[in-house]
Amino acid sequence: MNKSTRSLARSLNGFPDGFWWLWTSTLVNRLGTFVFPFLAIYLTSVLGYSAAHAGLILAIYGVGASVGALLGGELSDRIGRRATMGGAQLVTAVVTAAMGFVTGSTAIAVLAFSVGAAASASRPAISAMIVDLVPPEDRQRAFSVNYWASNIGFGFSAAVAGVLAHQGYLWLFIGDAVTTLLCAVVMWVKLPETRPAGPEVPSPVPAARVGLGHILGDSRFLVLCLLGFAMWMMFYQGSSSLSVAMAGSGIGTQAYGLIIALNGILIVVLQIPVTSMLKGRDRRMVLALSALLTGVGFGVNGFAGTSVILYSLSVMVWTLGEIAYAPASAAAVAELSDERAHGRYQGLFGFSTSVASILAPLVGGLALDLWGGPALWLLCVAVGVATAAGFWALLTVTRRASGRSDVVPESEPPLLEQEQERELVPSSPTRSPVA
Repeated sequence: MNKSTRSLARSLNGFPDGFWWLWTSTLVNRLGTFVFPFLAIYLTSVLGYSAAHAGLILAIYGVGASVGALLGGELSDRIGRRATMGGAQLVTAVVTAAMGFVTGSTAIAVLAFSVGAAASASRPAISAMIVDLVPPEDRQRAFSVNYWASNIGFGFSAAVAGVLAHQGYLWLFIGDAVTTLLCAVVMWVKLPETRPAGPEVPSPVPAARVGLGHILGDSRFLVLCLLGFAMWMMFYQGSSSLSVAMAGSGIGTQAYGLIIALNGILIVVLQIPVTSMLKGRDRRMVLALSALLTGVGFGVNGFAGTSVILYSLSVMVWTLGEIAYAPASAAAVAELSDERAHGRYQGLFGFSTSVASILAPLVGGLALDLWGGPALWLLCVAVGVATAAGFWALLTVTRRASGRSDVVPESEPPLLEQEQERELVPSSPTRSPVA
């Protein structure tokens, strides 16, 4: 067994069976993500919608996803992770299939909102279940491996969707619905319910109060959400403003498609090796570096002009930022969460991402119209630097408040756990169960 194979094996070892069934359900679901990548084309070329009308439908989908993130987080803490995931995927399958048979503008808008909400509702429950199943020292690796599955599936589905669309767009909706239904079956049959029954030690916050209102009072977590929002405001430029800027430079859609495909390819190839390399690293460094890579990566576009090579380099750099950011941010959310509200915390964090998916194309398009491409990409650099400083400052303050050193291996207990330990039993070596 060579060195790279051993490294891959180490990255994938040590997870419980429940995690791998969750990983399998993620892969199955993403293998059938046929509709969303082609929805704008379907609306304009098949249903005859204008570009603006299609954009409005996509925005409605984004609003639904924002609502679904909050709803899914609440339900996963109230009724359980498995029930939320399975129910959300079942609803998604039914609504996706229905969407392929309607043509009316109002019906399409209602179904787009419903699909966005239902599909997004399962994500906080998935993240919460990973937190439930995997010990703190392995969570960043677990989130990375699950993110890897998501991108493997999406890369495959994008290629298959093109073939299905050639046979008729209805097959996209049917295929998406069938794989989503299969995902729901796997979740119901194979996944255990992992929602904690309740706290095992006293808490200064009664269980009934660990709701959205209490989380909104957690200033450090809200700062983390704001920083996550800033990250995705940059990432979403890759699927919105970048194509417009390249077209303005005389680069065709085929070249854009090949360049943006580098994002998925690099994630599939590098996610596991990079995760292995970053294991145990200071999370402040990982998140700050991810923000710098993302900002600088998009900044390279400001010098690209008509160079396909420089645009490709840009995608490579900010993809490295995405690879580092996605699992580290999910693990950071878990660190700051109360174990009775992992779903709500993950849901609110997902809400910030969904809001970015709505605002990023609008802000990017406005910046392109008012100031041009170079100014937009320079703005990304500024946002990246500011976000990196924000991650470093937030986690430094959090660690100092909890009495931790600035450099902490990943196997250390979560931040909130140590804070409650000090507040509730300052002289006791016993750890609280809060993850």
